[in-house]
Amino acid sequence: MEEFFLISSGVGRIHCGLWRPKGEIKAIVQLIHGIAEHIGRYDDFAVFLAENGFLVVAEDHMGHGASIENGVQGYFEGGWMAAVADIKQLHDKICLDYPILPYYFLGHSMGSFLLRTYLFTYPEDAGAAVISGTGWEAPATIKAGLAVCKLEAKRLGAASTSKLLSSMMFGAYNKPFKPVRTPHDWICSVEEVVDRYEEDPLCGFDATIGLARDMLTGISMNERQENLVKMKKNLPILFVSGGKDPVGHMSQGVLACIDAFKRAGMRQITIQIYPEGRHEMLNERNREEVYRRILSWLEARV
Repeated sequence: MEEFFLISSGVGRIHCGLWRPKGEIKAIVQLIHGIAEHIGRYDDFAVFLAENGFLVVAEDHMGHGASIENGVQGYFEGGWMAAVADIKQLHDKICLDYPILPYYFLGHSMGSFLLRTYLFTYPEDAGAAVISGTGWEAPATIKAGLAVCKLEAKRLGAASTSKLLSSMMFGAYNKPFKPVRTPHDWICSVEEVVDRYEEDPLCGFDATIGLARDMLTGISMNERQENLVKMKKNLPILFVSGGKDPVGHMSQGVLACIDAFKRAGMRQITIQIYPEGRHEMLNERNREEVYRRILSWLEARV
Protein backbone atom coordinates (compact mmCIF):
# COMPACT_ATOMS: atom_id res chain seq x y z
CA MET A 1 0.00 0.00 0.00
CA GLU A 2 1.27 3.44 -0.96
CA GLU A 3 0.40 6.05 1.68
CA PHE A 4 -0.27 9.77 1.41
CA PHE A 5 -2.24 12.48 3.19
CA LEU A 6 -4.87 15.05 2.26
CA ILE A 7 -6.05 18.05 4.27
CA SER A 8 -9.40 17.13 5.83
CA SER A 9 -12.56 19.14 5.31
CA GLY A 10 -12.98 18.88 9.07
CA VAL A 11 -9.74 18.79 11.04
CA GLY A 12 -6.12 17.75 10.50
CA ARG A 13 -4.95 15.44 7.74
CA ILE A 14 -6.67 12.43 6.23
CA HIS A 15 -4.53 9.33 5.82
CA CYS A 16 -4.99 7.68 2.42
CA GLY A 17 -3.85 4.42 0.87
CA LEU A 18 -3.42 3.30 -2.72
CA TRP A 19 -2.96 -0.23 -4.08
CA ARG A 20 -1.58 -0.20 -7.62
CA PRO A 21 -1.86 -3.05 -10.16
CA LYS A 22 1.37 -4.22 -11.80
CA GLY A 23 -0.08 -4.12 -15.30
CA GLU A 24 -2.83 -2.26 -17.10
CA ILE A 25 -5.48 -0.61 -14.92
CA LYS A 26 -9.07 -1.62 -15.71
CA ALA A 27 -10.85 0.77 -13.34
CA ILE A 28 -10.63 2.49 -9.96
CA VAL A 29 -12.33 1.25 -6.77
CA GLN A 30 -12.59 3.58 -3.77
CA LEU A 31 -13.21 1.77 -0.48
CA ILE A 32 -15.11 3.46 2.37
CA HIS A 33 -14.57 1.79 5.74
CA GLY A 34 -16.89 1.41 8.72
CA ILE A 35 -17.07 2.81 12.23
CA ALA A 36 -14.29 2.04 14.73
CA GLU A 37 -11.95 0.48 12.17
CA HIS A 38 -9.47 1.59 9.49
CA ILE A 39 -8.35 0.95 5.91
CA GLY A 40 -5.62 -1.47 6.97
CA ARG A 41 -8.32 -4.07 7.60
CA TYR A 42 -9.11 -4.03 3.87
CA ASP A 43 -5.55 -4.74 2.72
CA ASP A 44 -6.20 -8.35 1.70
CA PHE A 45 -9.26 -7.44 -0.37
CA ALA A 46 -7.51 -4.41 -1.90
CA VAL A 47 -4.52 -6.55 -2.90
CA PHE A 48 -6.91 -9.05 -4.48
CA LEU A 49 -8.56 -6.32 -6.57
CA ALA A 50 -5.17 -4.88 -7.54
CA GLU A 51 -3.97 -8.32 -8.65
CA ASN A 52 -7.00 -8.37 -10.93
CA GLY A 53 -6.30 -5.02 -12.54
CA PHE A 54 -8.11 -2.51 -10.32
CA LEU A 55 -6.47 0.55 -8.80
CA VAL A 56 -7.78 0.70 -5.21
CA VAL A 57 -7.85 3.80 -2.99
CA ALA A 58 -9.20 4.46 0.48
CA GLU A 59 -8.98 6.97 3.33
CA ASP A 60 -9.15 6.69 7.10
CA HIS A 61 -12.09 8.86 8.16
CA MET A 62 -11.56 11.63 10.70
CA GLY A 63 -10.99 10.15 14.14
CA HIS A 64 -10.07 6.75 12.69
CA GLY A 65 -6.86 4.89 11.87
CA ALA A 66 -3.92 7.12 11.00
CA SER A 67 -6.23 10.14 10.62
CA ILE A 68 -6.66 10.54 14.38
CA GLU A 69 -3.77 13.01 14.63
CA ASN A 70 -4.98 16.49 15.67
CA GLY A 71 -8.46 15.09 16.28
CA VAL A 72 -10.49 12.99 18.69
CA GLN A 73 -10.80 9.24 18.20
CA GLY A 74 -14.24 8.38 16.88
CA TYR A 75 -15.29 11.97 16.13
CA PHE A 76 -16.14 13.82 12.90
CA GLU A 77 -15.09 17.44 13.26
CA GLY A 78 -17.57 19.33 11.10
CA GLY A 79 -20.12 16.52 11.05
CA TRP A 80 -21.34 13.92 8.59
CA MET A 81 -21.04 16.04 5.45
CA ALA A 82 -17.43 16.92 6.30
CA ALA A 83 -16.65 13.18 6.21
CA VAL A 84 -18.49 12.90 2.88
CA ALA A 85 -16.43 15.84 1.61
CA ASP A 86 -13.22 13.98 2.52
CA ILE A 87 -14.38 11.03 0.42
CA LYS A 88 -15.09 13.45 -2.42
CA GLN A 89 -11.66 15.04 -2.06
CA LEU A 90 -9.92 11.69 -2.50
CA HIS A 91 -12.13 10.91 -5.51
CA ASP A 92 -11.24 14.22 -7.15
CA LYS A 93 -7.50 13.78 -6.57
CA ILE A 94 -7.48 10.30 -8.12
CA CYS A 95 -9.59 11.48 -11.06
CA LEU A 96 -6.98 14.16 -11.80
CA ASP A 97 -4.32 11.45 -12.01
CA TYR A 98 -6.51 8.98 -13.94
CA PRO A 99 -9.15 11.07 -15.74
CA ILE A 100 -10.53 8.50 -18.18
CA LEU A 101 -10.82 5.36 -16.05
CA PRO A 102 -14.18 4.07 -14.77
CA TYR A 103 -14.64 4.95 -11.08
CA TYR A 104 -16.42 2.64 -8.64
CA PHE A 105 -17.14 2.73 -4.90
CA LEU A 106 -17.50 0.10 -2.18
CA GLY A 107 -18.78 1.20 1.22
CA HIS A 108 -19.10 -1.09 4.23
CA SER A 109 -21.20 -0.59 7.39
CA MET A 110 -20.95 3.11 8.34
CA GLY A 111 -19.09 3.40 5.04
CA SER A 112 -22.22 2.13 3.29
CA PHE A 113 -24.23 4.94 4.88
CA LEU A 114 -21.58 7.49 3.89
CA LEU A 115 -21.65 6.07 0.35
CA ARG A 116 -25.44 6.31 0.19
CA THR A 117 -25.18 10.00 1.11
CA TYR A 118 -22.44 10.42 -1.49
CA LEU A 119 -24.58 8.85 -4.22
CA PHE A 120 -27.27 11.53 -3.96
CA THR A 121 -24.86 14.38 -3.19
CA TYR A 122 -22.49 13.67 -6.09
CA PRO A 123 -24.57 11.42 -8.38
CA GLU A 124 -22.28 11.72 -11.39
CA ASP A 125 -19.10 10.58 -9.61
CA ALA A 126 -19.87 6.85 -9.45
CA GLY A 127 -19.87 4.43 -12.35
CA ALA A 128 -21.03 1.63 -10.02
CA ALA A 129 -21.43 1.08 -6.29
CA VAL A 130 -21.14 -1.89 -3.93
CA ILE A 131 -23.12 -1.36 -0.72
CA SER A 132 -21.96 -3.80 1.98
CA GLY A 133 -23.36 -4.38 5.47
CA THR A 134 -25.98 -1.65 5.28
CA GLY A 135 -29.36 -1.29 6.97
CA TRP A 136 -32.57 0.66 7.36
CA GLU A 137 -33.93 2.19 10.55
CA ALA A 138 -37.45 3.19 11.53
CA PRO A 139 -37.94 6.98 11.84
CA ALA A 140 -38.99 6.54 15.48
CA THR A 141 -35.72 4.74 16.26
CA ILE A 142 -33.67 7.51 14.66
CA LYS A 143 -35.67 10.20 16.47
CA ALA A 144 -35.21 8.48 19.84
CA GLY A 145 -31.49 8.03 19.23
CA LEU A 146 -31.01 11.68 18.29
CA ALA A 147 -32.89 12.75 21.42
CA VAL A 148 -30.52 10.71 23.61
CA CYS A 149 -27.53 12.12 21.70
CA LYS A 150 -28.74 15.66 22.43
CA LEU A 151 -29.14 14.95 26.15
CA GLU A 152 -25.81 13.14 26.45
CA ALA A 153 -23.97 15.85 24.49
CA LYS A 154 -25.36 18.44 26.87
CA ARG A 155 -24.31 16.33 29.86
CA LEU A 156 -20.88 15.13 28.70
CA GLY A 157 -19.93 17.04 25.56
CA ALA A 158 -20.17 15.89 21.93
CA ALA A 159 -16.54 14.77 21.81
CA SER A 160 -17.04 12.44 24.79
CA THR A 161 -18.31 8.87 24.79
CA SER A 162 -21.50 7.64 26.44
CA LYS A 163 -21.91 4.08 27.71
CA LEU A 164 -25.68 4.56 27.57
CA LEU A 165 -25.58 5.61 23.93
CA SER A 166 -23.13 2.88 22.91
CA SER A 167 -25.32 0.28 24.58
CA MET A 168 -28.42 1.62 22.84
CA MET A 169 -26.83 1.63 19.40
CA PHE A 170 -24.65 -1.48 19.47
CA GLY A 171 -25.45 -3.39 22.67
CA ALA A 172 -28.05 -5.69 21.14
CA TYR A 173 -25.94 -6.82 18.19
CA ASN A 174 -24.41 -9.78 20.05
CA LYS A 175 -27.69 -11.17 21.42
CA PRO A 176 -28.48 -13.47 18.46
CA PHE A 177 -25.10 -15.19 18.85
CA LYS A 178 -25.13 -16.18 22.53
CA PRO A 179 -23.11 -17.66 24.11
CA VAL A 180 -20.43 -15.22 22.94
CA ARG A 181 -16.69 -14.98 23.54
CA THR A 182 -16.26 -11.24 22.98
CA PRO A 183 -18.33 -8.04 22.65
CA HIS A 184 -17.85 -8.22 18.87
CA ASP A 185 -18.79 -11.77 17.93
CA TRP A 186 -21.50 -10.24 15.74
CA ILE A 187 -19.02 -8.89 13.19
CA CYS A 188 -17.83 -12.28 11.92
CA SER A 189 -18.12 -16.03 12.61
CA VAL A 190 -14.34 -16.48 12.19
CA GLU A 191 -12.80 -16.33 15.67
CA GLU A 192 -9.38 -15.22 14.39
CA VAL A 193 -10.94 -12.18 12.68
CA VAL A 194 -12.77 -11.17 15.86
CA ASP A 195 -9.64 -11.69 17.95
CA ARG A 196 -7.54 -9.48 15.65
CA TYR A 197 -10.26 -6.83 15.83
CA GLU A 198 -10.29 -7.02 19.64
CA GLU A 199 -6.49 -6.77 19.83
CA ASP A 200 -6.25 -3.80 17.43
CA PRO A 201 -6.10 -0.51 19.40
CA LEU A 202 -7.59 1.25 16.36
CA CYS A 203 -10.70 -0.96 16.33
CA GLY A 204 -13.72 -1.50 18.50
CA PHE A 205 -13.58 1.77 20.44
CA ASP A 206 -16.76 3.54 21.54
CA ALA A 207 -17.91 6.18 19.08
CA THR A 208 -18.24 9.67 20.50
CA ILE A 209 -21.65 11.15 21.14
CA GLY A 210 -21.04 13.49 18.21
CA LEU A 211 -20.28 10.65 15.81
CA ALA A 212 -23.37 8.73 16.93
CA ARG A 213 -25.42 11.88 16.33
CA ASP A 214 -23.81 12.44 12.94
CA MET A 215 -24.36 8.86 11.82
CA LEU A 216 -28.03 8.93 12.85
CA THR A 217 -28.36 12.24 11.02
CA GLY A 218 -26.78 10.69 7.92
CA ILE A 219 -29.05 7.65 8.08
CA SER A 220 -32.07 9.94 8.37
CA MET A 221 -30.92 11.88 5.31
CA ASN A 222 -30.41 8.65 3.38
CA GLU A 223 -33.96 7.51 4.02
CA ARG A 224 -35.70 10.65 2.81
CA GLN A 225 -37.47 10.21 -0.51
CA GLU A 226 -36.41 13.65 -1.72
CA ASN A 227 -32.77 12.56 -1.41
CA LEU A 228 -33.22 9.05 -2.80
CA VAL A 229 -34.65 10.40 -6.05
CA LYS A 230 -31.47 12.46 -6.63
CA MET A 231 -29.42 9.32 -7.29
CA LYS A 232 -28.46 8.46 -10.87
CA LYS A 233 -31.26 6.14 -11.94
CA ASN A 234 -29.14 3.86 -14.16
CA LEU A 235 -26.32 3.47 -11.61
CA PRO A 236 -25.45 -0.25 -11.19
CA ILE A 237 -25.60 -1.17 -7.49
CA LEU A 238 -24.63 -4.43 -5.80
CA PHE A 239 -25.96 -5.01 -2.29
CA VAL A 240 -23.83 -7.48 -0.30
CA SER A 241 -24.96 -8.63 3.13
CA GLY A 242 -24.91 -11.49 5.58
CA GLY A 243 -28.28 -12.99 6.36
CA LYS A 244 -27.32 -12.88 10.05
CA ASP A 245 -26.05 -9.30 10.06
CA PRO A 246 -27.67 -7.41 12.96
CA VAL A 247 -26.89 -4.05 11.33
CA GLY A 248 -29.20 -5.11 8.49
CA HIS A 249 -31.74 -6.58 10.94
CA MET A 250 -30.97 -10.09 9.69
CA SER A 251 -31.40 -8.94 6.05
CA GLN A 252 -34.81 -7.30 6.59
CA GLY A 253 -33.26 -3.83 6.77
CA VAL A 254 -31.25 -4.52 3.62
CA LEU A 255 -34.39 -5.54 1.75
CA ALA A 256 -36.17 -2.43 3.02
CA CYS A 257 -33.32 -0.30 1.67
CA ILE A 258 -33.45 -2.06 -1.69
CA ASP A 259 -37.22 -1.53 -1.85
CA ALA A 260 -36.74 2.20 -1.19
CA PHE A 261 -34.09 2.38 -3.93
CA LYS A 262 -36.46 0.72 -6.39
CA ARG A 263 -39.30 3.08 -5.46
CA ALA A 264 -36.90 5.96 -6.10
CA GLY A 265 -36.44 4.70 -9.67
CA MET A 266 -33.13 2.85 -9.39
CA ARG A 267 -33.11 0.37 -12.27
CA GLN A 268 -29.90 -1.69 -11.96
CA ILE A 269 -29.87 -3.40 -8.57
CA THR A 270 -28.19 -6.73 -7.83
CA ILE A 271 -28.74 -8.47 -4.48
CA GLN A 272 -26.29 -10.90 -2.88
CA ILE A 273 -27.27 -12.10 0.60
CA TYR A 274 -25.28 -14.94 2.18
CA PRO A 275 -27.68 -16.69 4.60
CA GLU A 276 -25.12 -17.70 7.23
CA GLY A 277 -22.96 -14.60 7.04
CA ARG A 278 -22.63 -12.01 9.79
CA HIS A 279 -21.65 -8.35 9.41
CA GLU A 280 -18.29 -8.52 7.61
CA MET A 281 -18.74 -10.63 4.51
CA LEU A 282 -15.24 -9.65 3.32
CA ASN A 283 -13.89 -11.52 6.35
CA GLU A 284 -16.34 -14.42 6.61
CA ARG A 285 -15.54 -18.12 6.16
CA ASN A 286 -16.52 -17.91 2.50
CA ARG A 287 -14.63 -14.67 1.88
CA GLU A 288 -12.93 -16.03 -1.25
CA GLU A 289 -16.38 -16.65 -2.75
CA VAL A 290 -17.41 -13.11 -1.75
CA TYR A 291 -14.23 -11.65 -3.27
CA ARG A 292 -14.88 -13.45 -6.56
CA ARG A 293 -18.54 -12.38 -6.61
CA ILE A 294 -17.68 -8.71 -6.18
CA LEU A 295 -14.84 -8.98 -8.71
CA SER A 296 -17.03 -10.58 -11.39
CA TRP A 297 -19.72 -7.95 -10.82
CA LEU A 298 -17.19 -5.10 -11.12
CA GLU A 299 -15.57 -6.62 -14.21
CA ALA A 300 -18.96 -6.83 -15.88
CA ARG A 301 -19.28 -3.05 -15.45
CA VAL A 302 -15.90 -2.24 -17.04
